[in-house]
Amino acid sequence: MSRIRVLNTSLFLLVVFVIQETIVSRVNFPINGFSLYLAALIIILSLEERSGALVFGFIGGLIMDISATAENPLGQWALALTIVGYLFSVNKESIGDFTDTPLMFLIFISVTSALSLFIFVVLGAMLGQDNGSFSHIFSIVFANSLWTFLIMPLFLPLVIKVRRALMSNRERV
Repeated sequence: MSRIRVLNTSLFLLVVFVIQETIVSRVNFPINGFSLYLAALIIILSLEERSGALVFGFIGGLIMDISATAENPLGQWALALTIVGYLFSVNKESIGDFTDTPLMFLIFISVTSALSLFIFVVLGAMLGQDNGSFSHIFSIVFANSLWTFLIMPLFLPLVIKVRRALMSNRERV
């Protein structure tokens, strides 16, 4: 993985994050919200090779940590998404089975989104954060997974095409 690809993918994630913070977070979804950025990051992580999943998990978490609305310790998202990237890198062969069909890929993205939110909440509890009641946390995780499953079919081809365009010729083969 080249440095220019890391830079380009990081800039793409930053653009998606700005879209998330300026447009998507302002939409009032029924139940709770939706994170376009988290879903796009999970798509990128699931399609990366082993080292790329770790690197982009960490970079993606750092970008999430700079959110103006974040009330969490700096680095909590970075740690949570690095753990998700690690899980992806360890189970790379199994993930390939899910990314072959679009419906299974959407289910995989939704479940992994819920897993990353769960890891974030557990890390927050370990750091002494007050995360709220179990029913509130469950509604947020469920709503995010539901909206990810319903909305991401619109953005999945775009994210995959942008990722492919950011790869060098050597990496595409």
